[in-house]
Amino acid sequence: MASRGPMLELRAARPSFEESGMAPVPIDLRLMPGDCAVIECRDPGRATLFADLCSGMVNLTAGSVRFMGLDWRELGDRQANALRGRIGRITQRASWLDLFGTHLNIMLPQLHHTRRPARELVEASIALGHAFGLPGMPLSGPGRLSAADLARAACVRAFLGRPDLLLLEDVSDTLPPDAAPAFLAAVTAARDRGASVLWFARDAAAWRDYRRAVSAQMRLLDEGLFPIRRG
Repeated sequence: MASRGPMLELRAARPSFEESGMAPVPIDLRLMPGDCAVIECRDPGRATLFADLCSGMVNLTAGSVRFMGLDWRELGDRQANALRGRIGRITQRASWLDLFGTHLNIMLPQLHHTRRPARELVEASIALGHAFGLPGMPLSGPGRLSAADLARAACVRAFLGRPDLLLLEDVSDTLPPDAAPAFLAAVTAARDRGASVLWFARDAAAWRDYRRAVSAQMRLLDEGLFPIRRG
């Protein structure tokens, strides 16, 4: 069930610089169900760290990060892992394991964090794959796929399982143009059912076609997170 309060809330969250390398400045952010906030960030590594912060994977020296009303610091490992099963992510860092076929890479987060039946995940993955332009579930290792097909697979993995929070790093340089409508449709469908979205973009061109539907626009710099007044 979707949270009635904020889906994601950072309250003066000050990341530990020694452990993360993030600037130790307080960050405030509030996402309600159905919101979509674009965060412009030219540094992919900084975007990934911020997504980690939202996922409860960066220690704080002050403040709090809450997802669905729950403070990450108050959860045990089992609870935190279950909660992460409600988050869909696209990340620019290397996150594919060549030990497994791409199909297992796609389903692995759901298999690890949830108890959803494997058959259900396979059927949903195939349907999403078709939507993003894949002929089906790619069985070969990720290293044998093109950059474009890896970007399609990353989208399938992120939207699989009907997540409540989507943390989407910029793949506009690798996602083929013919897959862009499916990406925007998936974002809209997720928001319609109450999910919240943080969309990291290196520049405005990445989200120009979705500008009118965006709830808030921010910029992530070394000095912290800053709102941008929309004209």
